[in-house]
Amino acid sequence: MNGSKASVTALVEGFLALRNAGAAGHHESVDVILFPSELFVGSVLSMMPDGVGVGVGAQNASHKVSGAYTGEVSSVMLKGAGCQYVILGHSERRAMYEETDAVVADKFKAAQAAGLIPVLCVGESKQERESGSTMAVVERQLSAVVELCGVAALSDSVVAYEPVWAIGTGLTATPEQAQEVHASIRSWLQKQDAVVAGGLQILYGGSVKSSNARELFACDDIDGGLIGGASLDAKEFAAICSAAG
Repeated sequence: MNGSKASVTALVEGFLALRNAGAAGHHESVDVILFPSELFVGSVLSMMPDGVGVGVGAQNASHKVSGAYTGEVSSVMLKGAGCQYVILGHSERRAMYEETDAVVADKFKAAQAAGLIPVLCVGESKQERESGSTMAVVERQLSAVVELCGVAALSDSVVAYEPVWAIGTGLTATPEQAQEVHASIRSWLQKQDAVVAGGLQILYGGSVKSSNARELFACDDIDGGLIGGASLDAKEFAAICSAAG
């Protein structure tokens, strides 16, 4: 929940200028998706030239299609507005707004039914990591979606691993720690469907910045990043995209 219309416009214009100058990664090899506040989705979409190769998504969606849910926004509405993606189950939504695994799974199902690609966030807290239950937590979060939608549904989604303990806390997950969890996620899925596991994009969302992006993205099972604070700076975000290329 950052920015005004003016600042979001300046941010996107700055990034697109850097991209056009070749400073934001290979167009062919890097998928770039911008997730503005839902209020600014329309204006960001209007700034995208034909063929720019940058997608737009929303940060959240309701698990309901329509009805008396004042203040909610459905995946059908987002699709109609031009969104291609939606972030679901972000750690802040789970913690601050008490979204359960079941609610996130319902949102995932609704998003796919509307034609959106869900970016499903999973991850553990500091307490859960210290107790050795990282994969138990991540598998529980993934299982809720698999049990409702089937493992094949993950073929039309993206998974983002975000260690909650490494976001805005001053603590940092090493590339080795991140790779270990990513590999475990892929291994867990492989037992259910090897094709789905092999094709799934798994992003890392633990305070990625230009100084650590290249090392993180070099890991075998880290396919990109879900960028937080660093995306509020056009040059920093462009540098991360370049590292991905």
